Amino acid sequence: MGIQIDLDKCTGCGNCLPYCPFDLIEIVDEKAHIKDGCTLCGACQEACDYEAILIEVVAETAVISDTHYGIWVFAEQRNGQLKNVGYELLSKGRELANTLKTELCAVCFGYNINGVEQLTAYGADKVYLIDDPTLDNQQEDLYTGQLVKLIQEYRPEIVIAGATSFGRSFIPRVAAILKTGLTADCTGLEIDTERRLLLQTRPTFGGNVMATIICQTRRPQMSTVRPRVFKKNTPDKTRMGQIIKVDFNKEGITSRTKLINFIEDLTERVKLEDADIIVSGGRGLGKAENFQLLGELAAVMGAALGSSRPPVDDGWIPYSHQVGQTGKTVCPKLYVACGISGAVQHLAGMQTSDIIVAINDDPKAPIFEVATYGIVGDLFKVVPMLTEKLKNE
Repeated sequence: MGIQIDLDKCTGCGNCLPYCPFDLIEIVDEKAHIKDGCTLCGACQEACDYEAILIEVVAETAVISDTHYGIWVFAEQRNGQLKNVGYELLSKGRELANTLKTELCAVCFGYNINGVEQLTAYGADKVYLIDDPTLDNQQEDLYTGQLVKLIQEYRPEIVIAGATSFGRSFIPRVAAILKTGLTADCTGLEIDTERRLLLQTRPTFGGNVMATIICQTRRPQMSTVRPRVFKKNTPDKTRMGQIIKVDFNKEGITSRTKLINFIEDLTERVKLEDADIIVSGGRGLGKAENFQLLGELAAVMGAALGSSRPPVDDGWIPYSHQVGQTGKTVCPKLYVACGISGAVQHLAGMQTSDIIVAINDDPKAPIFEVATYGIVGDLFKVVPMLTEKLKNE
């Protein structure tokens, strides 16, 4: 694919300049020129009245997908405990599989994994399980090679994984080896039944635009989805499924890395992803020391401590607490936003919370547009009052 300017047709009128979202077009010697970095979005082509902008699209040879069957969900675990994102994806995967009239399978790697049978209760027809001491520590090379091997052998039509730190790290490597497309950080998945395509929706351009992406000619279609985007169903403990134990091929897969140690973030008393209540702070706190104020409220409520991006960028609080498009997506029962204006990037990570309480001294702050309850006032007065009141309950 590429983009070209027909210099014979170009008049240098400059009409295309304001349409480029990345400001990559310039007029030189009365002709338009496009700098490196063009994403081929086509906005400039539509704006050109002289048809001087040409976008060349290389037609891919279609891959016959008749031999690909089923939807796979990678069920991630750590220290033998399955992560909630796997249950969330199985719940959504069951819906997608029913639409396609196909099977839903879970894939799980690790050692001494607890509750594998729960994967069938959440909708899996089959579970491909590799339980081996070598896979105890999540070494990307080993996981990548083994998942590639399974996909090549069983040929699923769709593969979905959580957009966790580990999923974001090794799933793209799997897609690259298989030479198929991958859409990262999806917030929506649907099926085009006529073409058997996975419609993968994710935010782009800083969260201002929602793009729906398809992988038209390659299989499997692959996506990573943020934790807490989809709600997990109630498990059906009467549901029966097949657990297929697969031997790990130690000889066929080697790792170029060695995990020396794994250090838990001790600043997280309650994990954001699993929290039912989250108290978050923004730039309105003024300085790092004021997060202690929110910490006291969070402790009384049994809540996790969150943050918008500016405090993280300023070094007030570790990145592990960041909620938003470039942080974590959360869906607690209660989200308390203190001193957070409500930029779209932050809203993308928390607006599906059941109840949102916003505390801000600006009555026009965008956060109030999504808040269930809004308190217009000085957070340095409101938060201590809430903390004291809850202590006395």
